[in-house]
Amino acid sequence: IDKLIKMNFLCVPLVIMLLQILQTAEAFHSVINASSRTNVLFHSASSTLLKSSNDARISPMEQFERAKEALVKSTKVSSPSLETIRSNAQDLEEIAEQVGIGQASASSGLLNGEWECIYSPEDVTRSSPFFWAFRRAFPENSDQIFSITDAIPAPIKDVGPAIQTIDMNAKTLVSRVKVATLNGLATSIMTTRCSIEGTQGLEGIRLKVETTKPEESTVLQNLGPLGDFLNKNAKPFPSGEALEKVVEGSSEVVMLTTYCDEGLRVSRNQDRYNEIFVWKRKSFGEGMEF
Repeated sequence: IDKLIKMNFLCVPLVIMLLQILQTAEAFHSVINASSRTNVLFHSASSTLLKSSNDARISPMEQFERAKEALVKSTKVSSPSLETIRSNAQDLEEIAEQVGIGQASASSGLLNGEWECIYSPEDVTRSSPFFWAFRRAFPENSDQIFSITDAIPAPIKDVGPAIQTIDMNAKTLVSRVKVATLNGLATSIMTTRCSIEGTQGLEGIRLKVETTKPEESTVLQNLGPLGDFLNKNAKPFPSGEALEKVVEGSSEVVMLTTYCDEGLRVSRNQDRYNEIFVWKRKSFGEGMEF
C-alpha cells in the first residue's frame, strides 16, 4: 500500500513537495518570518474605456457590456499579460459600479456555485487558497520552491482545469485542480478544502485552509477495487494544521471578489491584490435560479 500511495504522489509533484516541507515545518519555525505584504490597490487616474471621447455617446449599460466582453476575450488570448487583464478588469469594475452590477459579492449570494478559472497570473494551481496560505508561511522561500516544478514543461507536467465550489450557507470552499504527468498517463485532482470563517467588508471572505488531498488518482484506479478503496479511504493531509506550526495564522487567507455576477467573477488574494484571477460560472448553488 505504501508503494501504491507513493506512485499516486508522483502525479502531483509540486503539492506533494510542499506537503513534505510542511511535515518538517517545525524545523524551520525559528528562522521563517512573515514578510511585508503588498496590499496596494492598483488604480489609474482614469481608464482607457471611460476616457474615450466616443464613450460620451454610449450608454453606461453598453459600456458595461463592452467592458465585460473585453475582459473575457482577453483571457482567451494565448498567454495574456497581467497588465492587460488588470486594465480590463479595472474597466469592468469601474463601469459595473456605476450601473450597480456585480457589487457587494460577500453578501449578494452570487458567489455560491461552481466556478472554473479562465485566467491565472501564474500556474493555475496558484488559484488554490492552499498556495496563498503556503506563501504566508514561507514568504522568503515560496517563489523559489514553486519555480522548481513550474519549469517542468508539458507534456511531462500539465495542470488544469481549476475548479472552485463555494457554498456560503455551508461555509465551505473546495478547490480542485487537475494535475497530470507523464503525458497524461498519471493524473489526479489536487483538492484543498477550506472553511469560510466569515466576511470582510463588502467584497471579502475569510478562508481557513483545512486539508489537502490528491483525489481520483488514475494510477490507483488502474489497480481495480484495491485502487478504488485507496482513493476513497486515504486520509487527507491536515495542511492547515501544518501551516499553523510554521507561522501562526498562516492558514487563514482573504479572498476579495471585486466583481461577481451570474456568470463571471474577478477575485484576488488580499496579500497579492494586483494579481487577478478570472472565473466563469459552471453552475449555480442549490436553490439559485436566474
